Parts: sequence; C-alpha cells; structure tokens
Amino acid sequence: MQRHPKLIPLSHEHKTLLFVCRYLKKDAAPYEGFPLDAASKMKYMVKVFQETMVPHIQKEDHLFEQCRGFVPELDVMIDELAEDHRIISGMYSALVDSSDVVEGMDQLARALEAHIRKEERLVFEKMQELLPDVIANLRLDEGKEE
Repeated sequence: MQRHPKLIPLSHEHKTLLFVCRYLKKDAAPYEGFPLDAASKMKYMVKVFQETMVPHIQKEDHLFEQCRGFVPELDVMIDELAEDHRIISGMYSALVDSSDVVEGMDQLARALEAHIRKEERLVFEKMQELLPDVIANLRLDEGKEE
C-alpha cells in the first residue's frame, strides 16, 4: 500500500533514523567520511536525537493519540509503539552513564530499527487501511488537528 501523504514526512524521518541505526551498530561499515570511533558516533547520535528523534516521537505520539479508541487491534499496536518510545528514550538516556558505550549504541540501534520497521510495515499500514479519515485530518507538523 502506498503511504498516505500525511504519513510521508514520518516515513522520510524513518529513513534518516535507519541510517543512524546502521551507523551506530558495532559492525558499522565506513560510510562517506563518517568516523567510526565511539566518541564521534556518540556525538552524532546526540545531535540526531535532539534535532530529529525528539520531535519525531512527539509527532508520532500525537498521531497515536488521534488514532486511539477506534479499533481495539490498532490500540494494542499503538500501546506497544508508545512503550517502545519509552524504552528507546530510556536507552538513549542510559548511554550517558554506560560503561560500554559501543554496546549501548548497538543495542539502541537494534531496538530503534525494529521499532521503525514495526511502524512502517505494520502499524502505518493498518492505520491507513482502518482509519483513512482520521489520517487525512491530521496536522502532524503542528501537533494538532486541522
């Protein structure tokens, strides 16, 4: 199913975040001058989380609020994604005090990647299928409905 135009900006952000996931993994391959040392990866991760991830989670949380309460099956999925947000945010916060930053970034990358795949392949598809009118009336850029 083609992505609904209102969800396309979130999908574009997911592509950016999937690159970050590949980069943060322990087995990351060199990519166009991105340094692979732990300090450089950590610095990049902090920048991306502050500039992209935090606003992205806020937009998704708004999306979830607007889609909750219509379809019980979808509510269960939304609850799982909201819990993923909490866990991933906690993993990010825990990196500050981590004794093994490389392992922590790898675990965070894998959790975030699985979360994004679940959103894209399962939840967004279900939302579009079951709640097209709700999706059509969203304004995710401002965090409120049109």
